[in-house]
Amino acid sequence: MSSSPIVVLLGVLFTSPAAFAQPEVQASGLSARRIELNPDESPSVSEIAISAGLSTGLYFDSDLVRDWMELEGRERFSLVDMGQATLRLIPSTRVVPGERFRLVVRFKDGAAPASASFLLRVHPAKAEPLVEVYREKRTIETYQQEVREVRAELARCQDENSRLMAEHEAPSGLTGLLATQNLDENGVAARTVTRAIVSSQDNALEAISVTTYRTKGAVAVVVQLATKAGAHPWSAKGATLRSKTGAELKVLRVWQQQLIPLGEARSIVVEAEAPGAGVPGPYSLKLWEDGPRTVTLGNVAFP
Repeated sequence: MSSSPIVVLLGVLFTSPAAFAQPEVQASGLSARRIELNPDESPSVSEIAISAGLSTGLYFDSDLVRDWMELEGRERFSLVDMGQATLRLIPSTRVVPGERFRLVVRFKDGAAPASASFLLRVHPAKAEPLVEVYREKRTIETYQQEVREVRAELARCQDENSRLMAEHEAPSGLTGLLATQNLDENGVAARTVTRAIVSSQDNALEAISVTTYRTKGAVAVVVQLATKAGAHPWSAKGATLRSKTGAELKVLRVWQQQLIPLGEARSIVVEAEAPGAGVPGPYSLKLWEDGPRTVTLGNVAFP
């Protein structure tokens, strides 16, 4: 008797980590990145990740000159809101992944350093939501908060390492699913959601079919994509699964059957941690390559 397609798929999905391309590292939670400006050193330019439609907020410990700011390509931002000591930016859909925009702000009191420079780098799907810029000495509270965040990230990495080691040592197939406790008495739930999917008009590829899966502690989306006429081959580099409230599921793996050649379709599997009760669906799936082309699929629901 042949194996069930669902068992075969999930056997590959959950027990063969070496076959997957790992997604880019994602920041956990809304912890702020901290940048310190040293008046005794030559001015440095810090790079900040931004993304179309996502908000990035810069918070300064000194007042800004509100009527003076240099922002390269300002017309390509849908929101540029400068406050007394804050700056909020939202790039429009006109920005292209990989582009960089120079940003310079000036401080009101004229003390050193008199200004701060940043390089805004466009990412296909991720942006740094909070960036704190310190011009003077930081308080002990901010250092203590940073230590807590580092410890939390270390604990997360240790848990991830333990999980990967357990998967590596586990057998393959259905036995592996049971051994790693990814399968319980409820088995594997599956749902074909192709007709409900909302595809972005700017998608670089066409979604032929979309199927979602759920096990005890994980979910997966299997998307069959085809290149459009005249397009170059495409390979997924990373993915995000974001709810309507902006909460992101933790993507564990992105696996592609092979490079998608011109005029053909291939499957891409995105595996993520199962959403908690406080992160209801549906979700928006965004895939990107090592380049400007992206694929966005809305209304992704799991069983």
